[in-house]
Amino acid sequence: MQQPLFISHYAMVNPLGCDNKTIKRNLLAGNQDGIIVNNELLNEGPTHVGAVQADLPSLAQYPREFHTRNNQLAALALDQLVAPVNELKQQYGQQRIAVVVGTSTSGIAQGEQAMVQHLEQGEFASNYHYQQQEMGNLSQFVSVYLGVQGPSMTLSTACSSSAKAFATAQELIAADLADIAIVGGVDSLCGMTVNGFTALASTSAGISNPSSKNRDGINLGEAAALCIVEKQGTIKLLGVGESSDAHHMSAPHPKGEGAVAAMRAALTRAGYKPSDVDYVNLHGTATPKNDEMEAIAVAEVFGTNIPCSSSKGMIGHTLGAAGATEIGLCWLLLGENELAPHIWDGEADPGLPSINFVPLGAKSETKIKTCLSNSFAFGGNNVSVLIGL
Repeated sequence: MQQPLFISHYAMVNPLGCDNKTIKRNLLAGNQDGIIVNNELLNEGPTHVGAVQADLPSLAQYPREFHTRNNQLAALALDQLVAPVNELKQQYGQQRIAVVVGTSTSGIAQGEQAMVQHLEQGEFASNYHYQQQEMGNLSQFVSVYLGVQGPSMTLSTACSSSAKAFATAQELIAADLADIAIVGGVDSLCGMTVNGFTALASTSAGISNPSSKNRDGINLGEAAALCIVEKQGTIKLLGVGESSDAHHMSAPHPKGEGAVAAMRAALTRAGYKPSDVDYVNLHGTATPKNDEMEAIAVAEVFGTNIPCSSSKGMIGHTLGAAGATEIGLCWLLLGENELAPHIWDGEADPGLPSINFVPLGAKSETKIKTCLSNSFAFGGNNVSVLIGL
C-alpha cells in the first residue's frame, strides 16, 4: 500500500489576496474586486482579467534569466514557505526535496516586450534573456530561491498543469527519489494568452458568469500557489485521478467522459465513495462547452445534491496555476463549515443537470472533511484531486 502523503504550508497569491487569511475572507464573501478592466493586453481593446494587485518583490539579486513577473509572483508566495522548507532541509537534506510545478506562460510577457522593442529599435533590451520565457524557468527559480537540490521539473499541460504536479510529486516520493516535494503552479498575465483565448471566442465581454445560461466565456487571471507535500501532517493528499480523452484540440468531450474518468480515478485511488465527498470545486470556466460537460459529469459521478462552485468568477482562469490555486482554496475550507460560493447571476441553464451550486453565505451542516477539485485542459487532459482530513 502506498504511503499516505500530506499537504502542508500552502502559500497563495491571487486576485483575492496575497495571504491565506485575506484570500479565505474574500473567497467566502464572493469578492470580485480582483477582476479588473485591462486596456493593454488585448489588441482589440479592453478586457476583464483577474489581476494580482500588489507590490511584487525585486529579483535584482538573481540572474537575469529569472527576471520575470511570473517569478515575482512565485517569490511572493515562496516567502511564506522559506521557514518550513529550511527546517525540512535540516531534517532531510537539500537533495531530498523535489520541486514539481506547473505553468503555461512562464516569462512570455518579457518575450513580448522584448520583441516590441526589437521591432521598434532593431535590438533587444539589455535586460532580456531568452531563458526568461522557457517553461523550465519556473522550477529552476523555485529550486534556487529555496536552496533545494532534488529533482526539479516544470509541467505544462495548459489548464491542468499544476494539478498534474501533485500526481508527479506522489510518484517521485513513492519511487524514493525524494522525501519532500514543493508542489504548485504559477501563471502571469500576458498578451499571448489573452489574445489567443479571444481568437478562440472563449473570453467574456464582461465578468465571467460560470454555469449561467448567459455565460459567454472566461476572464484570464494570474496566480501563484505553492505548497509542501510530505509524509506527515493533517491534510491528506487522498487521490489524484488523471485521464486523457483526446476528444478535440480545444473542446472537451460533450458528455464529459474524460472528466468522469478523472473524478472516478481520484475516488478509487483514495478508496472513497462519491458520498464521502463534501464539496466539489468545479473547473467552471464559464465557457458554454466546459460548463455543460462538467455539469453532466458531476451529476453522473455525484448526483445533483453535492455542494459545488466555481471560483473563477472571483479570480479568473489562472491557467497553469488554476489547479494548485483551486486545490489551495479547498485546503482553506477543510475543517470548517463555510462553503465557497458560486458567484454568478443565478440564471440556471435549463439544458443542464440542476447541480447544487453553493449560494453566497451557505454553510455545511457538518465540518468539511473532503474536497475534490477539477482541472480540465486542452486536448482532453483531465485531472481531479481529492484532499481531506
